Amino acid sequence: MGGASSIYNDIDLAWLMRLRTVVARLGEMDCARWWNSQGQLGRQGATVLRRGFPRTHYFAQAKSVQMIAAARCAEIFDPRETVNLWRLTDDLEDRLDSIWEGWLDDAANWQSFFERVAGLKSTDVAATLKDFDLVTDAEVEAHGKIKKSADGRSLQIPEKFEGRRRVVALLALSFSASVPGSLVVPYARLADA
Repeated sequence: MGGASSIYNDIDLAWLMRLRTVVARLGEMDCARWWNSQGQLGRQGATVLRRGFPRTHYFAQAKSVQMIAAARCAEIFDPRETVNLWRLTDDLEDRLDSIWEGWLDDAANWQSFFERVAGLKSTDVAATLKDFDLVTDAEVEAHGKIKKSADGRSLQIPEKFEGRRRVVALLALSFSASVPGSLVVPYARLADA
């Protein structure tokens, strides 16, 4: 899962996949109710999709819920010249897509991660991301200093996105501004915007 092609600036793309998957699971209807997928990343989803995708069902589950999360976030708040956890720069998204097949070939090494995600029932974003070792103490501390937006539907990361891990981690952590049943969409301005 390593190699030069799996790194974008200082973002490990496998880390990004894990980060997105954990947040996607936390937002499902049987957890925080931010998007309309019911336990698809849970054990029931694995059972259903395993029949049609015996080797790659975990990735099919993750991709599906990530797409649902992206669509829901875009419905609520989607300004131009910004990024969010589900829609980063085209170059970064292209790189992520290009290594997807390699992960499918290495699906057995991802199994324990996906099984752990399936067992999640939390709505505590920061604690869960910390428990999965996906964010650092410094990132959690930086997130704690971000002020909520007045509009109640978005939260702007104060740093601009230059393709670096820190802003992506803050985007994920900032879903904690949401409460169960009420989604707040974290976003960051592009550095060249």
